[in-house]
Amino acid sequence: MTGDEIQLNDPQTLYERWEDAQWNPFTVPLERDQEQWDEMGETDRGLVYWVLSSLMVAEERITTKFSGLVGAYGSEEEATFLSTQQVDEARHMQFYARFQNEVIADPDSVAAHVNRSREQISPAFEQIFDVELVAAHEQLVANPEDLASKVRFVTLYHLILESTLGLTTFKFVTDYLKGNEMLPGFVDGYSKIHHDETRHIGYGVWFLRESVRDSPEIAPDAIRGMLRTLLPSVAESLSPSSGPGGPDLDALGVSGEEIRDFALGGLTRRLDIVGVPLKSVF
Repeated sequence: MTGDEIQLNDPQTLYERWEDAQWNPFTVPLERDQEQWDEMGETDRGLVYWVLSSLMVAEERITTKFSGLVGAYGSEEEATFLSTQQVDEARHMQFYARFQNEVIADPDSVAAHVNRSREQISPAFEQIFDVELVAAHEQLVANPEDLASKVRFVTLYHLILESTLGLTTFKFVTDYLKGNEMLPGFVDGYSKIHHDETRHIGYGVWFLRESVRDSPEIAPDAIRGMLRTLLPSVAESLSPSSGPGGPDLDALGVSGEEIRDFALGGLTRRLDIVGVPLKSVF
């Protein structure tokens, strides 16, 4: 992701890309996944179920804790694009719920899936999604014209949730599934979701870069403050030793160091584009 590419990712450009990128979560073929699920060993099942549980809880949170950003829009073009992102998040939730319905579990409601998924997540994950995201969203709803509140929310949502955690999870999970020729329908749907998320991240990097340039007395400190709050929980979430309910990352065939290096490398590059180098955070 280069500086030149980011300059193209203004809200109007991103909206136009969204119009050309529609997909239906109910038409992704899952028949082969259904066959393979019955044949998979407990280690692979446990890993996939933990990943899916985390994704479902995350999507439920980020779908319901996003309207504050839509209400804090700075232009009509930004409001239009942000509305498409909320639609994307709901679509992602529908795909994960369908996969649970048709491949893993008996048909049930989305809410029931999320409740069951919550039994699988770690304390660090809960801290990020149930505490920090909720608080940042409430603050933005209460202060939609406050730039610092908007910057903190976008830092959390786009730089941490979608970029650092989301892109890292996607890479290593899909590498593993593709390498073992498992769950092609899940990989297909997850890849479509990944394509949506990269568009969202483009907005987040664009907004933070513009905010740092236009309001250097506010935006950089807001970004640094949010990162100082979040990064310990992020590191714990990406650790193979994340405690009871965490993933068996060793099953992916990669080390914890590889996972952390990928996540940190991506965050470092995006912060350099934004204009707030990671080394300036601490």
